[in-house]
Amino acid sequence: MYTRLLKFIKKRRIILVIKKLVPVGLSNRHVHLSQAHIDVLFGKGYELTKFKDLSQPGQFACNEKIDVVGRKGKLTMRVLGPARGNSQIEISVTDGFALGVNPPVRDSGNLADSPGGKLVGPKGEVEITEGIIAAARHIHMHTADAEKYNVKDKEYVSVRVTGERGLVFENVLCRVSPSYALEFHLDIDEGNASGLKNGVEVEII
Repeated sequence: MYTRLLKFIKKRRIILVIKKLVPVGLSNRHVHLSQAHIDVLFGKGYELTKFKDLSQPGQFACNEKIDVVGRKGKLTMRVLGPARGNSQIEISVTDGFALGVNPPVRDSGNLADSPGGKLVGPKGEVEITEGIIAAARHIHMHTADAEKYNVKDKEYVSVRVTGERGLVFENVLCRVSPSYALEFHLDIDEGNASGLKNGVEVEII
């Protein structure tokens, strides 16, 4: 039957358009910590404890929270695990106003010349000279999804949002790996501006 369908499509010159749909995952402010900083904030040899699994395989929200202190104020943020090579604080621009910092929009891991602050945990505190960013919007893709949608790792795409506050997000980075699950990540400011909620599907255009 599939062969007959292909022959019919070719004969009729029908163009099939596959919608490239991606579920949304809104990212609230959070902290990634290095093991060295975990040791300072929670005690030598401390291991993070899981609160719940996240959509990306192997990633989880922790029971642990810390205070991040800026020039104007502080915000309490949940720690995400597992531990990373470098501590990274991801906030929205609105959060930056509360802290008194101006977070640059950066891809994860690109921390050079970003603002720092004080991290305060139950057992200690540490000053970081850089590490506070507003994470650039991006799409996590499994290699199978990337092949299906004809998208390559580190390629930039546009994403259309429909509805009352419909808009098009430009400059969306695609991050492709067999260890990723398909999801469009953007922060709370961007989600509120476009009326999006977790799980809603948007379209790559």
